[in-house]
Amino acid sequence: MNKVIYNVTVSVDEQVHLEWLAWMREVHIPDVMETGFFLAHRICRVHAFEEGGVTYAIQYVCLSQAALDEYQEKCAPALQKDHQDRFGAHTAAFRTLLEILDESERTTF
Repeated sequence: MNKVIYNVTVSVDEQVHLEWLAWMREVHIPDVMETGFFLAHRICRVHAFEEGGVTYAIQYVCLSQAALDEYQEKCAPALQKDHQDRFGAHTAAFRTLLEILDESERTTF
């Protein structure tokens, strides 16, 4: 059973991206992590030209596809609605699933 990364890529209007980022760090991501379905998360900024917006990739590491399926059924609708209600007019999001086939982490530099 391989871990999976649930990747949410979000383009945010430039005028609200700092407010959005603060809300993600302080409210949304802690709420997602509190569900217990994810082992870790990352916030990444996508460095590509986009007129009028800033793009982020939020990655959540999940133990299995089955656990992600359960999260999507039980928790995701309410959490996505909170995001939509607060920032929907200023964001566009799409989701992808990445299966981790192999990973390592360097412990010394």
